[in-house]
Amino acid sequence: MTPIWTHLVLNLGQVAFILVFSPLVEGVLHRIEENIQGKSGVSIWQTYRDIWKLFGKDEVVSEQSTWVFRFAPIVAFVMPIFVVLLIPAFTAYPLFFAFMGDMVAVGFLMAVSGFFVALAGMDTGNIYAAVGASRTHMVGFLAEPVFIMVFFSVSYVANSTIPYFVTATWGASWSNMLQPTHLMVILAFFLLILADEGRIPVDSPAGKVEIAMIGHSKGLEYSGSSAALMKWGGASKLMVLALIFVNVLVTPWGLATTTQWPAVLSAMGLVLLKLLAFVVILALVETTLAKLRLFRISEFLAVAFVICLFAVSIRLVGIT
Repeated sequence: MTPIWTHLVLNLGQVAFILVFSPLVEGVLHRIEENIQGKSGVSIWQTYRDIWKLFGKDEVVSEQSTWVFRFAPIVAFVMPIFVVLLIPAFTAYPLFFAFMGDMVAVGFLMAVSGFFVALAGMDTGNIYAAVGASRTHMVGFLAEPVFIMVFFSVSYVANSTIPYFVTATWGASWSNMLQPTHLMVILAFFLLILADEGRIPVDSPAGKVEIAMIGHSKGLEYSGSSAALMKWGGASKLMVLALIFVNVLVTPWGLATTTQWPAVLSAMGLVLLKLLAFVVILALVETTLAKLRLFRISEFLAVAFVICLFAVSIRLVGIT
């Protein structure tokens, strides 16, 4: 098999990797959170069951909705797939589509997904969905400058905008990993994951009270296959952000350096262990913090923005 076809197959493997394991990552996260809270918890396979059940149900669409409502679940499902083609999922070398976009493109694709989902929430005429969508727009308005600043900081500190090259730069030595600028970017990106994914302290993913919802309210009117795509796309987005966090920022090691399948499969197993460590840390953070008031979310995201600003400033003055 020629290198081009090998890289294409590995790209398809990246897509299959995120589609197959993203519900498992979300299920493990929910189970760990409930175990920490002293509950028995649902099965780690529950997300798979929910998605399968939703695909078998009929879909009900509001008469007041437009094409945006029908198009949003497809965007939410497809965008993480596009992103995973640009980032190192389990290979240390660039694959076929690696140069089709950079860190800025990753942030843009994530923003497009959030925009359509929030717009669809207002499209149905449901008052709770509209309130949740407006709150999502508020959080997104505050998070987008942080997104830009984080990806700019990552690219500036690593002297590259391609995620694979960023991974190679920081994985070259321990001294690069322990730079103050790098540690600041890691912290800022983790705070951004909490905000973008609607985790505590920004939002409660387990909250079902309509008037207090932010993230969940956008999908209140979805049913059937559209609800399944929304749920699957949300799990995929969380896994993509986790992959960027563990493979590009925190532990840029253990990825496959050859195209041999034993090396690739070994890298997949190691990446899953990294993701397990990430969800354990995420669960500990969520179960030890309280949910912030709505108008304090701006302070939370401002902290992430200021951290990135400090990281760039320190790099500019030559302190590494």
